Amino acid sequence: MNSRKKSFSKRLLYVILVLYAVTTLVPFLWALSSSFKTLEEIISGTMNFIPKNFTLANYQQIFVEQDLFPRWLLNSLIIAVIGTLLNIIFNSMAGYALARLAFPGKKALFIIILAVLMIPAQVTMIPNYLILKELGWLNSYQGMIVPAMVNATFIFMMRQFFINFPKELEEAAQLDGLSRLGIFFKVVLPLAKPALAAQAIFVFMGFWNDFMRPLIVMTDTEMYTLPLGLNTFKGQYVSYWNYIMAASMVFTLPVLLLYGFFNRYFIKGISFTGGK
Repeated sequence: MNSRKKSFSKRLLYVILVLYAVTTLVPFLWALSSSFKTLEEIISGTMNFIPKNFTLANYQQIFVEQDLFPRWLLNSLIIAVIGTLLNIIFNSMAGYALARLAFPGKKALFIIILAVLMIPAQVTMIPNYLILKELGWLNSYQGMIVPAMVNATFIFMMRQFFINFPKELEEAAQLDGLSRLGIFFKVVLPLAKPALAAQAIFVFMGFWNDFMRPLIVMTDTEMYTLPLGLNTFKGQYVSYWNYIMAASMVFTLPVLLLYGFFNRYFIKGISFTGGK
């Protein structure tokens, strides 16, 4: 009887997963198909996944005739890549310090970090804008990167990871003559790849998909990121959905490549067994 229940539960789980996969995949496939359709075919309302009149004109339009699209893509890449690298370094260093080092105010600092997690980002938008204005960082890369180069959520995540990190490995490295920084960069970080991969994916997606902060910081169209640039294809009376779909596919590609690159680390989760 128990084996029948387990078999039924397993089948039910597979059915749910398949339905979820189909629900997630169908809109993406339709968007991919629409990126090769004409505007007239898209707005006709037919839900065909194979374009009747296959065309590459949409991609030609956004890359060749839309002069600013490559610049928007470059802006997004610069902000997302540099912002992700800085987050990985500083969040990991802060998490390691909170997990391993003893210093005055450590508990108070940790409580402050937890309190920051409870503050909605919308509350800090106006203060951040006023600070950036005083610094002269509006319409600049540093205006987008510096305020977001640390993240309380991932500081907390890395702290929890390093708390469970085997101290024996650090003690062995210390006996070999490594300093605290040497231990962190040569021993701890290389063995923290699952946690770093998870952090990199989520932080990159946060920068890549961000719409509100660029909308506030960037007013010059040349400094737009891709989410803002996509919005320019929507007019008051006409929305060019064929260009939006083509740009959306280009917009999705870096995230898919990032996940494909970090997938082997990401699927391991953020647990560490200390077996290596």
